[in-house]
Amino acid sequence: MKTMKLGKTGIDISRIGLGTWSIGGGSAWGGDHDLQTVVDTIREAPKCGVNLIDTAPGYNFGNSEKILGKALEGMNREDVVIITKCGVTWDQEMKGDMFNVVNGIQLYKNLNSASVKKEIEASLERLGTDYVDVYMTHWQAIEGSEYYVPIQKTMDVLNDLKAQGKIKAIGAANVDINQIEEYLKWGRLDIVQAKYSILDRGIEKDIIPCCRENGVTIQAYSPLEMGLLSGTFPRDYKPVGAQIPKKWFQPDNMQAAMDMMDKWKPLCEKYNCTVANLALGWILAQGDFLNLLSGSTTVEQIEENVKSAELELEADDVAYMRELAEAIDKE
Repeated sequence: MKTMKLGKTGIDISRIGLGTWSIGGGSAWGGDHDLQTVVDTIREAPKCGVNLIDTAPGYNFGNSEKILGKALEGMNREDVVIITKCGVTWDQEMKGDMFNVVNGIQLYKNLNSASVKKEIEASLERLGTDYVDVYMTHWQAIEGSEYYVPIQKTMDVLNDLKAQGKIKAIGAANVDINQIEEYLKWGRLDIVQAKYSILDRGIEKDIIPCCRENGVTIQAYSPLEMGLLSGTFPRDYKPVGAQIPKKWFQPDNMQAAMDMMDKWKPLCEKYNCTVANLALGWILAQGDFLNLLSGSTTVEQIEENVKSAELELEADDVAYMRELAEAIDKE
């Protein structure tokens, strides 16, 4: 597995990270997975060359963190780089901006100091560790709302947690260009997590240039569009859970994406790889400052993803794949 530096930290991370939203199970994924299977999946990741593991309290009410904590009991903590997050809470005492309602429980967006301090302690307990490598704000506060917290205030508490040794690096997810620039004003930002796939290229306009210029790693999440770009769904696939409202799971869009993947088949033969390998390899071909976050619930899925980091796609093929994606993206 190829590695890269995490921002300006000097920490080596695998170019592909293991995302554990799906491992956390719950209604977003149509139910829970067999516990031993997902624990074993996490434990095998470093043996496959994947040392970066991403989780969050918001993944099924802390269940993803608990599963990772269980896995860590049988691992060397130093073998993995762990990302967890703050800013999405179901703490009814803290409240915050209304976010999703999951299983009848209201989630809030809250990045005030008291909430972040409370969240890090809860995360460390669930994970069974005394530090996290990257602490990332999960969703940003809504400017002008009753609970709005300026990024400067959030960075103050994150910098303090860093000074205490509870976190090693600071990250931000789901941020726009103005928010990234604000984070950079008040401390060191080492990683930005953003949605990026061949079908969703919005960050290319300003976020990618800004991060590249400032030495910030970009971690692309949902590069397979919640499994659609795995190329394994049948034509009559019915989306489940969190897939249902997504743009590329709308009937006409899904068929267009499947048409596109059919046109990739000669490339699959050329590179002796799968459709999923191509989709992930295309992201990695966009620059060596890019990291990939891909959800896996079995060891086989991790091994399959690792092959994507070994692909050396020719520039003409990368450009051809982009042309096909642009042709079906009418918005």
